[in-house]
Amino acid sequence: MPKIKTHKGAKARLDVTGTGKIMRVKIGKSHLRRRKPKRVTRLFDEKIPLNPTATKRVRRMLGI
Repeated sequence: MPKIKTHKGAKARLDVTGTGKIMRVKIGKSHLRRRKPKRVTRLFDEKIPLNPTATKRVRRMLGI
């Protein structure tokens, strides 16, 4: 049986915590930031857990 290759795009965009949760970055951070309030751009910095429906698929992509 061949090894499962890691999806490099998923590896760059997602982080796995020590407890095994998959965290993602909010959308809208990289584009048109000057017109957004500073409070909003700070909110883009925090990571949020991935949707549970996509977790199984993403785990397979990451080879976990």
